[in-house]
Amino acid sequence: MEEKQLDYILVPLGMGFLLTYHVWLLFMVVRNPRRTVIGLNAESRHRWVHCLMTDPLKNGVLAVQTIRNNIMASTLLATTAITLSSLISVYVSNKSNSPSLELVYGNKTPIMSSVKFFAILLCFLVAFLFNVQSIRYYAHVSFLATVPTFKDRPDAIEYVVINLNRGSFFWSLGLRAFYLSFPLFLWVFGPIPMFVCCCIMSFILYFLDTTSNFTRKLHGHSIKDEAKADDLESVLPST
Repeated sequence: MEEKQLDYILVPLGMGFLLTYHVWLLFMVVRNPRRTVIGLNAESRHRWVHCLMTDPLKNGVLAVQTIRNNIMASTLLATTAITLSSLISVYVSNKSNSPSLELVYGNKTPIMSSVKFFAILLCFLVAFLFNVQSIRYYAHVSFLATVPTFKDRPDAIEYVVINLNRGSFFWSLGLRAFYLSFPLFLWVFGPIPMFVCCCIMSFILYFLDTTSNFTRKLHGHSIKDEAKADDLESVLPST
């Protein structure tokens, strides 16, 4: 089989493998979130916000410090993404001015070479945009989580939870864009390494994204204990 035919077969197959896995992951997050790490983390953040906003004046410093750490992590990823995008742009620009540059396997035509580097560049630009959106939501939550008048308003607390989860989801999407850059980088060396990387990455992500029975039980018990403690606190003042 020719190298050009390998690009047409293995590259869509590998990308389809990753796409199928993420469609399944999205379905599990929506329908059965406790089987995924994303769903458990969203539930934990929900409980965390409710616990902190019961006394914003006392827990405000802790909330701001925690959100600041998340902003720093998103800022690091955004800076890395835009830096790599700039380096790739400079490399492609210099390559177009260097006709004697040696080509690697699976990269015999200038058009295919441009497609590969454009895909990598687009991947990092998407990662940059997602992380910027994550910073936006985290910065907004840092103000909302410390408002004292919100502690007796469940609708306001739920609004803070929604914004915090959106910031975390955008951070996860930006991180997924970084993961996608690995097979795209290997595509420069040919379609076979790219296809193998897609398959290996899908299996690795499956074990990182799903939870075990022990994790679900431990998380479920902690949520129940916190709910009982909240119910007890709400009953004691009335008695």
